[in-house]
Amino acid sequence: MTKGQHFANEARKQITRRWFFKECGVGLGSIALNSLLAQSLFGKSGKSAGTNPLAARAPHFAPKAKRVIYLFMAGAPSHLDLFDYKPQLEKFNGTLPPAELLKGYRAAFINPSSTLLGPKFKFSKYGKSGAELSELLPHLGSVADDIAIVKSMNTDAFNHAPAQIFMNTGSQQFGRPSFGAWSTYGLGSETDNLPSYVVFSSGSKGPSGGASNWGCGFLPSLYQGVLFRNQGEPILYLSNPKAVDATMQRDTLDSIRNLNEMHLGVIGDPEISTRINSYEMAYRMQTSAPELMDLTRESKDTLELYGAEPGKSSFANNCLLARRLVERGVRFVQLFHEAWDQHGNLTNDLKKNCRDTDQACAALIKDLKQRGMLDDTLVIWGGEFGRTPMVQGGNDGRDHHPNAFTMWMAGGGIKPGITIGESDDFGFNAVRDKVHVHDLHATLLQLLGFDHTKLTYRFQGRDFRLTDVHGDVVDKLLA
Repeated sequence: MTKGQHFANEARKQITRRWFFKECGVGLGSIALNSLLAQSLFGKSGKSAGTNPLAARAPHFAPKAKRVIYLFMAGAPSHLDLFDYKPQLEKFNGTLPPAELLKGYRAAFINPSSTLLGPKFKFSKYGKSGAELSELLPHLGSVADDIAIVKSMNTDAFNHAPAQIFMNTGSQQFGRPSFGAWSTYGLGSETDNLPSYVVFSSGSKGPSGGASNWGCGFLPSLYQGVLFRNQGEPILYLSNPKAVDATMQRDTLDSIRNLNEMHLGVIGDPEISTRINSYEMAYRMQTSAPELMDLTRESKDTLELYGAEPGKSSFANNCLLARRLVERGVRFVQLFHEAWDQHGNLTNDLKKNCRDTDQACAALIKDLKQRGMLDDTLVIWGGEFGRTPMVQGGNDGRDHHPNAFTMWMAGGGIKPGITIGESDDFGFNAVRDKVHVHDLHATLLQLLGFDHTKLTYRFQGRDFRLTDVHGDVVDKLLA
């Protein structure tokens, strides 16, 4: 034995628990070790996913949804101008709201006694379901019978960053895993050539909550979202420099992998496994990613359906890329469109935002449906909270509002053509079939095949979950 090997063995004994369990348990230690290494996704011991940490895994029960596309409208769309028509709000436009309505209410910026602002746009009923939608959403109206609308959403936060992080992680504090990370942790991936969780960002800026919206928190970093650029190479430096050929690259990666595996054997840190997987994923993506991003491979009819233009950066292109990603086995795709924070200029900005997003959202539903993918693909649309019935910015804006807002969902076990929940006459408070953020998360995990109380991860001495200690499944949403 060389001197270097001797020191490596001594380090392994000092640092890792593997030596302790193997040498000190008279056989039982090996059993305990296997139990630790195969820590179950369900909070108890279970079988390992094998050598690939992202291998596809079975959930608690048969899932209705196998993949997710989450259309996150960051900035908070006005439910009162898009989904939740209130004749009383229109009738009392310009007057002070009832005093009893504002008791104990805390607004983000405005004086709560600001006057009421009626809806800015006309509403019509669409489809056999009679879903009532704004004139700004005619394309969504064409798929009204395929979606479920929830008008009674409510949340705990009323500022953008904490509300976005809360909607995506179940906590207003930084450092918790995102819904996408929990999903890939629980289900693994169905592709070896692309990340299991992909993120796009469009609109006027990135989301206020930043990368925490798609982070992995205390889960291994293998499960965090990977932010793709909207055009060109999805990730910087994906292509090799001119002087590096395929043989040199493969030899280099093999050498790095060998060194990392040696380090992993000594330290046992799961982040080393993540690093190994990342290098190999990047290598495979050099072939898969250019084909994925090439929208010219889509038919003219498909491009026109979405309003997508190859080579340009747009929400429409991102929606089409989302379909291409889930088609190739990506488990979770999230599109952030940060453009909905209308404290003023509400009328013009809502028109623009709906021009940019309405057609592509509806096209995604139609495209998935005609390809036979909608039944097991869960599509979610919504922001972090709603907007106030009271005016801000002269006569053309609304403040942040957590008490009532609207989201819609489709596919993946969602009951189509329904509207659940109701807000009061002014769209101020949710009053029937209230759906809290924790309830939404419990329901989405249910569709993915998980009991939300059992999809856990032990960290700092306790089992954490997406819904913390809250959440009830909204049965009315389930097909």
